[in-house]
Amino acid sequence: MILRHEPSKAGLSLGIGGWVRIETLLQGLNDINRGISQELLIRVVTENDKKRFSISEDGLLIRAAQGHSVDVDLKLQPKTPPALLYHGTARRFLNQIMTEGLKPMTRQHVHLSSDIKTAKKVGQRHGKVVVLSVNTKLLHNNGQSFFQADNGVWLTNVISKEWLKLLDQ
Repeated sequence: MILRHEPSKAGLSLGIGGWVRIETLLQGLNDINRGISQELLIRVVTENDKKRFSISEDGLLIRAAQGHSVDVDLKLQPKTPPALLYHGTARRFLNQIMTEGLKPMTRQHVHLSSDIKTAKKVGQRHGKVVVLSVNTKLLHNNGQSFFQADNGVWLTNVISKEWLKLLDQ
């Protein structure tokens, strides 16, 4: 929550690339009565199955890999995506998506998965899951930029409905 949505709640400002000093995060968490040890923080980072957080090579900084609702430039370089990527969502959102396309909504980017299994896992958090494939090869060839977060999640801007296909469920 703090590193992706409400850094100010713990008195933090995200630095360049979304990084914050680990010691500053720990102090901020302590200040709001959510204190944890550095050992526990490191364990949370290394054991999280979604790899939501990254620690800098020097071990001094931490950031959320993606999924921010606050304005932050992760300093990711554009990358050529695979020919197809996938987006899992709840069936109840399908009509809106097939009318308006995929939008970041409260996040900074649209999130895409490299495989169907991961897309299903992401989508089932919101209800009965459906998976859309995205023709990222053609979309990229038409000038859309793609980025890959530290945890492998693909990020991009709005994807219009023309590039989406509902997979057989």
